[in-house]
Amino acid sequence: MYVARTLELFVTKATEQFPVVLLTGARQVGKTTLLTRLSQEDRTYVTLDDPLVLSLAKTDPALFMQRFPPPVLIDEVQYAVELLPYIKMAADRAQQPGLFWLTGSQQFHLMKGVSESLAGRVAVVHLLGLSRRELLGQGQKARPLLPIPEEIQHTSSMGEKLTLKELYRLIWRGAFPAIALNDAVDRDLFYSSLLQTYLQRDIRDLARVGDEMAFLRFLRATAARTGQILNLAELARDADVAPNTAKNWLSILQTAEIVYLLEPYHTNLNKRLVKAPKLYLLDTGLAAYLTEWASPETLEAGAMSGPILETWIVAELLKSYWHTGRRAPFYYYRDKDQREIDLLIVQDGIVYPLEFKKTSSPSRDDVRHFGALERLGLSVGPGGVVCLAEQSLPLTASAQSIPAWAI
Repeated sequence: MYVARTLELFVTKATEQFPVVLLTGARQVGKTTLLTRLSQEDRTYVTLDDPLVLSLAKTDPALFMQRFPPPVLIDEVQYAVELLPYIKMAADRAQQPGLFWLTGSQQFHLMKGVSESLAGRVAVVHLLGLSRRELLGQGQKARPLLPIPEEIQHTSSMGEKLTLKELYRLIWRGAFPAIALNDAVDRDLFYSSLLQTYLQRDIRDLARVGDEMAFLRFLRATAARTGQILNLAELARDADVAPNTAKNWLSILQTAEIVYLLEPYHTNLNKRLVKAPKLYLLDTGLAAYLTEWASPETLEAGAMSGPILETWIVAELLKSYWHTGRRAPFYYYRDKDQREIDLLIVQDGIVYPLEFKKTSSPSRDDVRHFGALERLGLSVGPGGVVCLAEQSLPLTASAQSIPAWAI
């Protein structure tokens, strides 16, 4: 079963402008499926998961390029970064768009090679798991979300209301296509297999992890902190690893698009803002599996109920930007007086504030910190509280409640 992805439109557009398109993302998010779906008959498909093909790419990249001339889709290109200079030469010779489509599950070494070899010749696009819009069959109508009343009214009219139980089941299972599109897939078996592949192949290549159990402890400790401000010392202590190791492993999770770090908003007008980012896992199903919540019901009733909802909302908002080829201009706000705003979307010099609450009855009190932005002299646009309300209603003159199912 194929679900139309929002990113299809941007990939098509990028192919018309750049000789190389690189699609990155974690394993199993649907990169290869998306590109093979868009591929024309004349585009050859080759995967570097094939040991014989990989050996050729690494030992004789020139011969590889002769055997697989463009237009070509090269899958898992991170395994043979030796190809990148040859791709550059082929692109410079041909001087035409759409020659090479590349996919990569790891960015750590791959992006270093891309920035050195393909600068100005490559469009880099990011794919996450299925968004709510894509699951509803509205992927190609999705657009970056701003909390302005007209936009919320539009998305609310397109959505289908979710009960609390339905929402947490969606969160608990996660957004990887194989599990999100097939209720018959055993959730625990899927994530167990995903972790095994990830640990045994990708992480071993990226970080030369000697102790896989230590890395698994680190993964679990990271998942338990989703939705929280990052304290690297505490994370290292709980995982029982050195702080430098924790810092290195966290950067790998970030570049492999398992973890997202939301940076704090900085302004020269107030130098006393916090500097640590907030940490989010990019898939709530993986987070719930790592923290061992056995069912949607126990997850909803448990200690991670609020943070996991916030994590799901942030991931959905990220998808609305990344899947349209846009950078996500996201920050969070916290000052010395502990006033915090969960998310700021900054666009065209205007700051749009959002709070995330697990409540069906938001109030004016939930948006009381929005005024701190105006006192900093910022241009503040409409904002709101993303929550479990059944409909969008005004809370103040510039803030409204936003149903989670409507984003």
